[in-house]
Amino acid sequence: MSTASEHYGDRRPSWAPPALDEGRLSVALRTLELSVRGRLDGLLQGNHLGLVPGPGSEPGEARIYQPGDDVRRMDWAVTARTTEPHIRQTIADRELETWVAMDLSPSLDFGSGACDKRELAVAALAAVTHLTSGGGNRIGAVVSTGEGLRRLPARGGLAHSRALLRQVAQIPRAPEGTRGDLAELLESLRRPPRRRGLAVVISDFLGDIDWQRVLRGLGARHSLLAIELVDPRDVELPAVGTVLLSDPETGKQREVQTTPVLRKEFAAAAAAHRDDVAATLRRAGCAQLTLRTDSDWIADVVRFVVARKRGWSGGTA
Repeated sequence: MSTASEHYGDRRPSWAPPALDEGRLSVALRTLELSVRGRLDGLLQGNHLGLVPGPGSEPGEARIYQPGDDVRRMDWAVTARTTEPHIRQTIADRELETWVAMDLSPSLDFGSGACDKRELAVAALAAVTHLTSGGGNRIGAVVSTGEGLRRLPARGGLAHSRALLRQVAQIPRAPEGTRGDLAELLESLRRPPRRRGLAVVISDFLGDIDWQRVLRGLGARHSLLAIELVDPRDVELPAVGTVLLSDPETGKQREVQTTPVLRKEFAAAAAAHRDDVAATLRRAGCAQLTLRTDSDWIADVVRFVVARKRGWSGGTA
């Protein structure tokens, strides 16, 4: 899918490194860490129910059924004994192993909001790292720029989390014309088989949806979370007259007039594609979090985590 070749000028966020200068990168990553810690601390408090798309695997206590509870968690033995509907709560998983599949193909090297999608991907990784840290938890990543895959082993501890973010932020951008392969990236998480845990996919999900089979296979062993990165120009064209559209993964460019008809057709095609992506993720049992370059992404993460905690605890929104 093509994107308008616009730039965000000097609206780069305070944590985004303007260049891969070591000193500036260290300051930028530290600023990002403080931003994430300042607003996400206390959300999980050692309980992974807020982020993992499942309720945990160990059975816990039974409680009275409340409207909105998952009927698949009904405890029929207790229900029969008490004559009141009960569900069986579960204990959150401990020693969680998280693997992140990061798509850093050229389509992410673009942004018309406060940052570009690649920078937002690093921010999303920082949030996932923080929300799954603690105890004996480990996190690793497989990163693809379209030119090849880079594997970063799963380890625990704050030092590893910081090193992971630094290594990802320093991965060079692929040249324009490099095509990403999300199916290959997901396959790299599926094989060789890894211990059961959480698999997180960070991508803008543009292009052909040829990765559904691999995602379903990944979901047979792991809980799944997809973080969709969206820029305003991915979903609508501005009324600016003549604009140069560019597909960064093929290098093709086309100059067009942004007429009302073209803008309407572009928006309809973009909406249809995003609907297809969302439907494919749902069929695979994959939770979805959408982050935009023109919105408060930390607030979006907070809302997502709180909603999941309420859902699994039987609370109301």
